[in-house]
Amino acid sequence: MSVFNEDKAKEFTFQNDVVQQFVANGWLKGKPENYNRKLALYEEDVLGFVKETQDAQWQKYCKLYPNNPEQKFLERVAVQLGKADPNAANKDMRTFGTLGVLRNELRDHGTRFSLCQFKPEHDLNPDTLARYQKNRLRIVPELVYSPWASDEHLNATGAKAKAWRIDLVLFVNGLPIATMELKSEFKQSVENAKKQYCATRLPVDPSTKKPEPLLTFKRGALVHFAVSQYEVAMTTRLEGGNTFFLPFNRGTKEGGAGNDVPEDVNQYATAYLWNEVLLPENLLKILARFVHLQIEEKEDWEGRKYKKETMIFPRYHQWDVVNKLISAARSEGPGQKYLIQHSAGSGKSNSIAWTAHQLSSIYDVAGKKLFDSVIIVTDRTVLDSQLQETISQFEQVDGVVGRINNEEGDGAKSEKLAAALTRSQPIIIVTIQTFPFVLRAIENDVSLKERHYAIIADEAHSSQTGSTARKLKEVLMLDAQSDSEEPLSADDIIDAAVASRRASPNLSYFAFTATPKAKTIELFGRLPKPGEAPSKTNRPEAFHVYSMRQAIEEVFILDVLKNYTNYKVAYNLALAIQESDQEVESRRARVKVSQWVRLHDYNIAQKVQVIIEHFRDKVMGLLGGQAKAMVVTSSRKEAVRYKIGFDNYIKKKGYAKIRAMVAFSGEVEFAESDPNAEQLTGKKFTESNMNPDLKGREMRNAFDTDEYQVMIVANKFQTGFDQPKLCAMYVDKKLGGVECVQTLSRLNRIYPGKAESGTFVLDFFNDPEDILAAFQPYYQTAELADVSDPDLIFDLFEKLRAAGIFQWHEVEQFCEAFFQKNKSNAAIANICKPAVERWKLRYKSANEAFKQSKNIFERAKISGDAVLIANAENSFKDCKREKDALEIFKKDLGTFLRFYEFMSQIVDYDDRSLEKLSLYARNLGPMLRETIVDEDEIDLNNLVLTHYRLSKIRQQDIKLKEDASEFKLEPGKELGSARPTDIREELISQIINRLNELFITDELSDKDLVNYLYTIRDKVSENELVMTQIANNTPEQAMLGDFPKAVDDAILGSSVAHQNQMMQLLADPVKAASFARIVFDLLSHQKYQMINR
Repeated sequence: MSVFNEDKAKEFTFQNDVVQQFVANGWLKGKPENYNRKLALYEEDVLGFVKETQDAQWQKYCKLYPNNPEQKFLERVAVQLGKADPNAANKDMRTFGTLGVLRNELRDHGTRFSLCQFKPEHDLNPDTLARYQKNRLRIVPELVYSPWASDEHLNATGAKAKAWRIDLVLFVNGLPIATMELKSEFKQSVENAKKQYCATRLPVDPSTKKPEPLLTFKRGALVHFAVSQYEVAMTTRLEGGNTFFLPFNRGTKEGGAGNDVPEDVNQYATAYLWNEVLLPENLLKILARFVHLQIEEKEDWEGRKYKKETMIFPRYHQWDVVNKLISAARSEGPGQKYLIQHSAGSGKSNSIAWTAHQLSSIYDVAGKKLFDSVIIVTDRTVLDSQLQETISQFEQVDGVVGRINNEEGDGAKSEKLAAALTRSQPIIIVTIQTFPFVLRAIENDVSLKERHYAIIADEAHSSQTGSTARKLKEVLMLDAQSDSEEPLSADDIIDAAVASRRASPNLSYFAFTATPKAKTIELFGRLPKPGEAPSKTNRPEAFHVYSMRQAIEEVFILDVLKNYTNYKVAYNLALAIQESDQEVESRRARVKVSQWVRLHDYNIAQKVQVIIEHFRDKVMGLLGGQAKAMVVTSSRKEAVRYKIGFDNYIKKKGYAKIRAMVAFSGEVEFAESDPNAEQLTGKKFTESNMNPDLKGREMRNAFDTDEYQVMIVANKFQTGFDQPKLCAMYVDKKLGGVECVQTLSRLNRIYPGKAESGTFVLDFFNDPEDILAAFQPYYQTAELADVSDPDLIFDLFEKLRAAGIFQWHEVEQFCEAFFQKNKSNAAIANICKPAVERWKLRYKSANEAFKQSKNIFERAKISGDAVLIANAENSFKDCKREKDALEIFKKDLGTFLRFYEFMSQIVDYDDRSLEKLSLYARNLGPMLRETIVDEDEIDLNNLVLTHYRLSKIRQQDIKLKEDASEFKLEPGKELGSARPTDIREELISQIINRLNELFITDELSDKDLVNYLYTIRDKVSENELVMTQIANNTPEQAMLGDFPKAVDDAILGSSVAHQNQMMQLLADPVKAASFARIVFDLLSHQKYQMINR
C-alpha cells in the first residue's frame, strides 16, 4: 500500500468514526447521489419536512402547481436562497440566503411554508413541539458538490470543474448548514485541512468561472470546519487564499490554546464538536439564537466608505459560556451571581448580546418569564448598536431592546426608564451613570419591586459592586406593605437595609470582565464548596474563563509586551537664588518638584523627539502606511504640552504625514508657577481649540482616517477603545494593576499584517518588573491569594466607639431623624455637630500641644541634659500619639464604611448596629476636616533645571509566565491599621539635593547607575528580616544587621544587563559603601511612603 493510500485509509477510519457518532446522536446518514448539486439541496428532506409538518399548505400548493409541484417548490426555495447577493449589504437581504430561509417563511401565491421549526421558548404549544421533533438533520459523507463537474456541462460549454469531494456535509431539512474537512494527525494536521479549503474549495470554480452554490457566502453552507483528531478551526466565508480561519478549540485546563487529551482514551480530543456543539438540539439552537449577519461600515485607505458583511458563528468559548449561563439561570432561578473572566479579543460584545437575548426569553414551567427585564450596564456605545443590530435578527418584532439616554425618545431619563420597566421591556441598556435612575424608577413603583431582573455588567469592577448595587437590592427589599397605610419606622427601614445586604432573590448578576479585581472576584465569584464559608481553602472563583493566554496563543489578540523598551530620566536641579530657600513639608514638595520637572519644556521636547523619530523609523510604514500610535500622559497639562511640542517639532523638521490629535476633558489653564509658561498663561485649552480640523467629528472616527497618526491622551481612550491599527504606545505615566493592563491592551487588537510586524511600547516612567506584575495575574485565571476576613469589621466597630468622638445615643438619634419622611438637612447636621465639635476641639488642642512639646524637645536637645531630653521626648511622643489617634479615627471611619459596604454583600451580618454606624459614618466623615494645618504654597519660581538626560535602558520581551502561582490577587486584610501622616519638614534645597542623588551619579556620565539602584532596592526590599530591622532601629543599628549582606547578595545576583555596574561596585569598596547607603535611604523613604498611604 502506498503512503498516500495509507494516509487515506487512516483518514477514512477517522471519518467513519465521526459519522457513526453523528448517527448515534440522532443524525440521519445520507447518500451523495441524492444531493442536488445545482440547487445545493438534499431534496428528500426539503420536501419530506414540508409535507410532514404543513400538509394543508402543501395541498394548497399542489393545486397552484398541479404539474410537478415538487420540482417547482425546490426551485422556489433555490430562488430564495440565491437572492443573497454577496455584494448586497442590505438589512432587507437578511431574509434571503440559507439563514434567512431557515428563519423566515417562504411565501408563494397565498401559501406560506416554514423550512425549519426552532424549539419554542416554553412547552405550552404541543403542536409546535411536535413540529420541532420532526426536523431532519442529515450528514452526507464524500459529497461531490460542483454542478459543473459533469460531462454534460463539458459538452455544453467546453469547460468542466474538478469533481472535488467534501468529507462531510451537514443538512437541516435539506438545506446545507456546514461542511467538514477531516485530517488524520498520523500524517496531516488541521493546517492541511485549512489549506485544502483555501486551495480547492473555491466559491467560484476557476475552470468554468461559475459560482459553487454550496460554497457561496450566505447562499450555501453557513460554516466550514477544518477538523483533525486534535484541533478544530472554522470559517464562515470561503475566499480562496484570503480565507480567514478561527480556532474552534476548547482550550486547555491551564488556560492555553488547543485541547486537552480526553480522559477517555478511546475518544478523540475534538469529539466535543459532534458530541456537544453539533448535537441536533444544540445546532438548531445555534441557528435560531446565535448565528447572525453582521454589517459594518468601513473606510478604505482612500477614504471611500463601503459595507463589510460577516457571518457570525459563535466561537467555542462563546457558545459554551452562553449555554452554561442560561442553563444555570434556568435551574437556579433569580438571585444568583456569575463572574465571567473573558480576555480582550474574546468577543464579549456578542457574548453579552446572546446572553441578554436568551435570558430575556427564559420561561418557567408555568409559561411565565423568569426575568421581567434584562438590564445591561455599560459605558460602551458600540455595545448599544451592536446589541440592537444582533437581536433584531432573532426577533420578528421591534422594541425588544431599549436604550435609556438623552438622545433617544422624549422625556427625562427617569420617565423613559419608568416606562421601559413598567412595560417589562425585555432588554434595557443603561450607562453606569444612568444606573441610579433605574433605582429611582423601581423605588417609585410598587409593582416593579416584586419583579425579577437580570443585571449584566460590562467590564464589571468594584465601582459597580458597591453601594449602587446594594441600593438596588435595598429598593427591591423595601416591599410596600400591602395596602397598609402604616408609616415605616426608622427600625423598619434599617431592617430593610440590613436585609438588602443579603443576596436578593429578585436579582441575578452577570459580570463580564477581562481583568477582575480582588473585590470583583469576592463579590461575584462562586465558591467551590457553596455550603461552606469563604476561606483560604474555599476561595471564590470565576464561573467561566477564557484567558489572556489562550487569546494570545489563538492569535485573537497580540502579546503587547514582546517589544517593550524602558527609558530613564536623569536630571539635576538647583535654586537660582539661594536666599529663596524655604522650609516646606517634604513629601508634598517632592511631588510638586517632580511635577515641575515633568511639565518643563525641555523634558517634553526630549521625549517628543524620541517619540516622533521612533514613530517615523519603526512604525509609520507598517500596515501599508496605516499604523497609528498613542501617547499616554499623566495629566491634562502634560497632554497640552505634548500636543504643542508635537506640532512644533513636526513643523521644525518639515515632516509630512505625521499628525497628532489630543484628547482630554474640560478646560486647561496654566499658572505662572508652571515652568516655561509665559506663552501659555491667560489662555484656555480645550479639545476643540487644540484639534481645529475635527470639525465636529467624533474623535475615534477621525483617528481611524489617514488624517491622523498619533493620539495624545490624558485619562481618555485608555479603556474600551478599539483601534486595531494602533501599533505603538508611548507611556509617560505611572501605570499599575488593572489600569496598566487595560491601557497597554489598546495595542492588542489584530489587523492584517500586524501580527508579523508586532507592536511597540516605549515607557518613560515604569519598570519592566512592575508591568509584568500587573499583567501576570490575568494571563491565565485570576485567582485570590486569600479571602477578606469578615470579622475584622467588629474589631473596627469597637475601636471607633472606644475613641469617644461620638456617643451611641447620637447614632440612634441620627438614624431616627434620617428616615423621617420629611427629614430636615439642618436637623441631621445638628445631630452630627457634637461629634464634630469633640473631634475639632481635641484635634486643635492636640495640635497645639504637639507643636509646644516639639519646641521644648528641640530646646532640650540643645541643652544636652539627658534627663531633660528624656522627659521632653516622652511628652512629645504622648502629644504626637493623641494627635495621631484623631487622624487615625477619621481614616478608620472611612475604612469601616467601605469595608462594610463591600463585605455585607458577601456575608450576612444581620446586625442593626453595624448598619446604623455605617449610615452615621457616611455623613459624619466629610464633616471632620483639619482646618488648623496651614498648607503653605511651595514657591518653585527659582527652580532651575541645570542638567538633563533621557536614557534608553533596555529593549526586551517581557515574558508572561505560565502557572505563576505567586501572582495572585490580594484581598483587603489590613483593616483598622491606618497610620498617621508623617509630616517631615526640610529645606527645599535639601529636597532638591536628595532628588539629584536619587536620579544621577557620576555627573550624568555614561556610568549612570539610576536604574540599577532601583533594581537593587527592590531586591533588598523582598527580604522581610532586613525591612523589619530598618523599620525598628536607628540607621546606625540597622546597618550593623543583615542589610549589608542583603545588598552584597543583590549586587552579586545582578543580571547580564547590569554586569558593568556590578563590576564597578565590586572593584571600588568606597563606591560600594556609598551605593549601599543610598539604597538604605531609599528603603527608609519607601517605609515612610507606605506609612503615608
